[in-house]
Amino acid sequence: MLLQSFFPVLLASGGTEALAEKLTSLLGGLPPILVPFIISMIPILELRGGLIAASLLGIPMWQAVGVCILGNILPIPFILLFIEKVLNWMEGCKIGWMRKLALWLKARGTGKKAEKIRKFEFVGLLLFVGIPLPGTGAWTGSLIAALLHVSRKKSVPAIFLGLIMATVIMCLLFYGGLQWILNQF
Repeated sequence: MLLQSFFPVLLASGGTEALAEKLTSLLGGLPPILVPFIISMIPILELRGGLIAASLLGIPMWQAVGVCILGNILPIPFILLFIEKVLNWMEGCKIGWMRKLALWLKARGTGKKAEKIRKFEFVGLLLFVGIPLPGTGAWTGSLIAALLHVSRKKSVPAIFLGLIMATVIMCLLFYGGLQWILNQF
């Protein structure tokens, strides 16, 4: 199976996959279906990490997809509605690390990648969320959309469609869909 052959290579890279595996073992006392749900809500890991965790736990793809999408989409409305207020409060806070974190997040949400998204708004946001690379995803996409004041009429559908796109890509990689396609030829 594709997962078995590529998983050691992916883990050796020390990226999202390794972190998802570590969190899966840490959350091992929970019912297996809750593990990918929780991991999908965590920034950086998000849906990608949730699907990897579900695959590691042997959760069927049809269950994993629903749980991971739900877990990843749950924080999005809060980010879109409240992140600017939270970051402004953190920036004014006297606690040094909170101020630094707020400044870092604001810089991340308005940096080079963000300017490309501003230029293409819907398509840029969709591709940013949909291509499962480190540092991209619904959390960062929502942060960028909020900080760049992209209308919710554009940002919400773009983020949701991006999640669907990322789900398809991750399922192809981690549930053997790519191997099935290759076997057809």
